[in-house]
Amino acid sequence: MLTEPTLTKLNAMKLSSMAESWQEQQRDPGIADLSFDERLGLLVDAEYIARENRKLTRRLREAKLRLPHACVEDVQCTASRGLPKAELHQLRTCLWIEEHLNVVITGKTGVGKTYVACALGQQACRKGYRVMYRRVTRLLDEMTLARADGTYPRLLARFARMDVLILDDWGMGKLKEMQRHDLLEVLEDRDGDRSTLVASQLPPEKWHEQIGDPTVADAILDRLIHRAYKLNLKGPSRRKEKPKRK
Repeated sequence: MLTEPTLTKLNAMKLSSMAESWQEQQRDPGIADLSFDERLGLLVDAEYIARENRKLTRRLREAKLRLPHACVEDVQCTASRGLPKAELHQLRTCLWIEEHLNVVITGKTGVGKTYVACALGQQACRKGYRVMYRRVTRLLDEMTLARADGTYPRLLARFARMDVLILDDWGMGKLKEMQRHDLLEVLEDRDGDRSTLVASQLPPEKWHEQIGDPTVADAILDRLIHRAYKLNLKGPSRRKEKPKRK
């Protein structure tokens, strides 16, 4: 059997995982018990899984989740916490992303808002969606710099391409006029076409005060709240705990 030329061709076609799997088959004395179709299926599976894993790694790198290891399987679901199992199960299917709906997570500091947000972001990456995580203050700083160096339209387009945009620490301070309009620009591009996840210590009824301008606040809330799942997390702060589950 011309092993080396075959390996060379597989690697030249960038089928390195298939080549590796084929070499493993060559070393397995029991492989002869499998049919040609079964062996071919194993080779294709090896290449497919490797490529999917590489895609997932790229999506997670692009997302820059604050808690990259957060996952929905480790989220504690109880009605008393404000997170029933049925609701989390619905969110983990990612149908909300397919339907271009939003998620608003509120609650006091330390109750796990960021963990749940990042867990949903990681789940979206696993399902093949593009995700981006930003603290609101960091996003606004980026937009200010983009205005100054002429990359503002490109940055807006980048935000608009993301299937899920996670905005953490929403409402930590009152917004300036330009910041209000920047946020509205981002949300306007996404309205009805993409999904946005917001995590905030403040309930939505207090967002008007933080945004400042009533007209802009109405426009922002209209694009976020009316087509959103709303989770109000409760309970004591979890920051002093060291469990695996959040």
